[in-house]
Amino acid sequence: MKIAVLTTGLLLLLSAVAHAQTLTVLHNFTGGADGLAPTAGLTPGGTGTFYGTASGGGLNGCGTVFKLTQHNGGWTLLPIYTFKNDYDGCNPLSPVTIGPDDSLYGTTIGEYDGQGTLYKLQPSPTPPPSPLTPWQFTLLQTFTGLNGDQPLYGPVIFDQAGNLYGTTQFGGGYNDWGTVWEASPSGSGWSETVLAALTLPSNGPYSNVVFDTAGNLYGTTGTGTDIFELSPNGSSWTTTILHTFDGRDGSLAYGGLVRDQAGDLYGATSDGGPGSSGVAYELSQSSEGWTFQVINYFTSPGQGVFGELTLDAAGNLYGVRISGGTHDEGELFKLTPSNGSWTFTDLHDFTAAEGYFAYGAVVLDADGNIFGTSQAGGAYGKGTVWEFTP
Repeated sequence: MKIAVLTTGLLLLLSAVAHAQTLTVLHNFTGGADGLAPTAGLTPGGTGTFYGTASGGGLNGCGTVFKLTQHNGGWTLLPIYTFKNDYDGCNPLSPVTIGPDDSLYGTTIGEYDGQGTLYKLQPSPTPPPSPLTPWQFTLLQTFTGLNGDQPLYGPVIFDQAGNLYGTTQFGGGYNDWGTVWEASPSGSGWSETVLAALTLPSNGPYSNVVFDTAGNLYGTTGTGTDIFELSPNGSSWTTTILHTFDGRDGSLAYGGLVRDQAGDLYGATSDGGPGSSGVAYELSQSSEGWTFQVINYFTSPGQGVFGELTLDAAGNLYGVRISGGTHDEGELFKLTPSNGSWTFTDLHDFTAAEGYFAYGAVVLDADGNIFGTSQAGGAYGKGTVWEFTP
């Protein structure tokens, strides 16, 4: 497969700073029943509703799944499940995904033997045993090492047939270099298939995979920093490396990919580039193969992006650097395409009171407001949920 790499010559980038915009903290985590350290981004659940996870805290110190609801001009956060570090798991780092049955699906990195779980949550049909655990938990899969070890930050995704797909950082056989897996409804339970036990000498995927219209999957690896494609080939899958970062064009692609309607892929790195502050990049496909291009070098001091970028209907990209900015607590930014180049806009520089270490992807509502989480900071130092209003 032909891969072209364009990292210079096309990057006349403009910079702008937005004004008269507001960031509001919607919830300050206390470290108690509500949880602490929300590492993942939010999942929209309809107008005025979001779902999310807190990686620690809760009644058992293992994290929570929560529902955030807007009411009478304010926002209320309610834990809907508290992990027990039993068969259910511990420390959810990934966001939840709303399935075709309106249930929530997600993963934890640990459970009693430390390798992670795949779970489903749905409202309890009977009165719950505790007002802090009103949703019913179903264990779909326990990771054992051979089928993967430690699903990290990426959301699980569904195909049109109702099968689930995800990744693990480790496991998958003798290499222990991570997996891409599929879980399918089977009778009264679920069965899992490892689609690829990665053979790259690095940590495996930290984040999600995405589909194209032909049924191929795309993702990134962590410290080895490769972009890969998985293509169905009869009863097996073929792995193709589309790009390997060399440091100058980015490094540490912890975040996954987002795909636009034309089939182009976008992502960001937390390191690399001229200032070692990360890059944003594009992979575009033509009849001759894939072309890699850096679309933005983050030049101000600090780390780059840990999560996925978010694409709006106009083709703009949004994300959060986990450090840097005026206060070195991170910055919310926008990338706008314009005549073959991209304009970088610093939308907001975070303060410790608003939250810092924003690892997850942001989400936009119909009015263009941006919502996200920060793992630390806020009134109690345990993390926040915030809204940015343009």
